[in-house]
Amino acid sequence: MSARGDHVCIVVQNLPVPFDRRVWLECQALRDAGYTVSVVCPKGPGDPAFQELDGVALHKYRAFPPITRKIMFVAEYLWSVLATFVVLTRVWRRAPFSVVQVCNPPDVLWIAVLPFRLRGVRMVYDQHDLCPELYLSRFGGSTGLPYRALQVAERITYALAAQVISTNESYRRVAMTRGRKRPADVTVVRTGPDPDRMRRVDEDEELRRGHPFLLVYLGVMGPQDGVDHALRAMHEIVHVHGRTDVALTLIGDGDAGADLRRLAEDLALGDHVHFTGRAPDALVATLLSTADVGLSPDPRNPLNDVSTMNKTMEYMAFELPVVAYDLVETRVSAADAAIYAEPNRVDSYALAILDLLADEVRRKEMGVAGRRRVEDVLAWRNQIPPYVHVYDRLSGR
Repeated sequence: MSARGDHVCIVVQNLPVPFDRRVWLECQALRDAGYTVSVVCPKGPGDPAFQELDGVALHKYRAFPPITRKIMFVAEYLWSVLATFVVLTRVWRRAPFSVVQVCNPPDVLWIAVLPFRLRGVRMVYDQHDLCPELYLSRFGGSTGLPYRALQVAERITYALAAQVISTNESYRRVAMTRGRKRPADVTVVRTGPDPDRMRRVDEDEELRRGHPFLLVYLGVMGPQDGVDHALRAMHEIVHVHGRTDVALTLIGDGDAGADLRRLAEDLALGDHVHFTGRAPDALVATLLSTADVGLSPDPRNPLNDVSTMNKTMEYMAFELPVVAYDLVETRVSAADAAIYAEPNRVDSYALAILDLLADEVRRKEMGVAGRRRVEDVLAWRNQIPPYVHVYDRLSGR
């Protein structure tokens, strides 16, 4: 049975779809361009094994339990490969596909795709993270056997991919140097927000919880994401500088979520900090419209310095000024919409927040600049043509 040239199957392991915003935007772009789109991904809470949502077929498997030890990554990878292969086979029997898009992390999903590659299916590597650098950032710079295994897995993924999609120019350079891909085979597709959907709504003063100023964090809470820096900066603000008029709301969850909640208690932050967990879009929009400053506390490490932070651009879409550490790709994304603290210095980060809270005019100017940059440069609509062109090239359209 030959694969249908207009059927694309997207494989993602680290988040369910449509919760993975980038993958969901990609699905919609391909659907609107006339492709049939299927997705293989883990289940979120309450998700069915199959559903059709807005014209996209979502095939889901049971997610692996949260990771608490290094050794569990091996078990998670084995489970992901097996589950992905089983569900890919199910999708193929319903309707053969011509292209599989593999979204990392991890870089081992090519194993599940390999039997289909042998049947003529082509593979697109949508590289969301640099997995060797992710390992270094999570586990303190160890370059032992696991690190070398990740390098090998990444190299094989590059080799099997007909096309590579990179989220920024830093990742593209890695694909062309470390991955030895031709420039024509590597396309930059940023994870830009949709400014038509992400825009300010009415504020809700109750979300400030009685505090004149509200800070917000939106995103995944892993060991490398710096949410602990945000909490320690709040400790500086409240207990060192005596600013009891400032609150922080954290939206999202992740591997480090439980540890971060305990840290907030240890730092005696009380009602100055509130964790929402994963929140519906309407609440996220209201929080981002109510807040005064968006926090991007990602510390400098081998991964973060060259990665694009989705939360930064989402703050900008909601006209929120941003406080970030001075990282290469964060400056590329945010430009004048952010102020930049000395990397990995919590005291510098706290002072940057306080300086911005003291200047309402500057906050408004930065918010306007950020929104303009989203609309003119970063918006997802500007990323759709190069993304769809990757598939038009492969399908011969």
